[in-house]
Amino acid sequence: MSHPSEKSNQPIVFEEWETADGLLIAVARLNAPKTLNSLSLEMIRQLTPQLESWGANDRVQAVWIEAEGDKAFCAGGDIVALYRSMTEPGSAGPSEGEAFFTEEYELDYLIHTYPKPVVCWGHGIVMGGGLGIMAGASHRVVTEASMLAMPESSIGLYPDVAAGWFLNRAPGRTGLFLGLTGARLNASDALFTGLADRFIRQDLKASVVTALTSSNWQGDDSFAVVSRALRQHENQSADALPESPVRTHLDEINRVTDADTLMDMVAQMQELAEGDGWLAKSTRALKAASPTSLAICWQHLRNCRLDSLREVLDKELILSRNCLIKGEFAEGVRALLIDKDKQPRWRYASLAEMDSEWIDSFFEK
Repeated sequence: MSHPSEKSNQPIVFEEWETADGLLIAVARLNAPKTLNSLSLEMIRQLTPQLESWGANDRVQAVWIEAEGDKAFCAGGDIVALYRSMTEPGSAGPSEGEAFFTEEYELDYLIHTYPKPVVCWGHGIVMGGGLGIMAGASHRVVTEASMLAMPESSIGLYPDVAAGWFLNRAPGRTGLFLGLTGARLNASDALFTGLADRFIRQDLKASVVTALTSSNWQGDDSFAVVSRALRQHENQSADALPESPVRTHLDEINRVTDADTLMDMVAQMQELAEGDGWLAKSTRALKAASPTSLAICWQHLRNCRLDSLREVLDKELILSRNCLIKGEFAEGVRALLIDKDKQPRWRYASLAEMDSEWIDSFFEK
């Protein structure tokens, strides 16, 4: 069993926990708490081959993915690094960003299709690229502090990392609502929308690990061993489960997302922004969002309705490559994270002014 402090300056720490019967649970810990464990190209390049190696190792029974620190599992991709690649003269240019998206989506696909159980302990903030990792795990755990979101429209991007696949599988039109608004989800929302499987209190984490390492894995189905340990601790956590605003407002969400054009839909959604409470707060974000991003999100989810996971990720790679070179994404990051003036100068100030050819160009190879 490796000791974490040996590699504590690494962006990801890898360990192996020995089980009572001499087998292994492999551990990957995102280790960049100062940046809320934002996913960098270096992290992706360390995690992918390690997962492949564990997948081929007969002693490894399951993989456990967690993060250092209490604030975040992973707040998304390292978009400041992507911004530099898009804007700095003499940098690797879009090719660095292209490598990031290409390899990120390959990692996501690997997790979705992994031959062994993958437990993702999604404590704290889980956004964007963090949700990309978590969404593919076979056992996705949320805690009382979990907060999930896909807020890409606020930075001139769109919900990616297979969101065209998993948002389309949420109940009703909640996936479309979440993609357009970037609404924040609590643990109950995550369970209701199919983005998580189990709710377990954070203070029970060590007990879950003990249950897994002391289990008898020999000759048993490893997915069942993991499920049993998690189920037992989920039952102890039921009292702490918050209410789900998404479930509470499902009828209203379905009503405002029922429209023939995106413009009509956004207008209906924005009517809710006048009040207070979760729905109002969620829809207020539409005002600051990039109209281009909203149009891409709407079109992308429609295009992907019947697609396989692989087809969705292939389409998203085309979209993301175009986002790197067309300027809207760079401007959104500049306004929110670089200059922090929160005054993005979007190419089109409103959906009414939008040129449909501009949106179509994002979907072309």
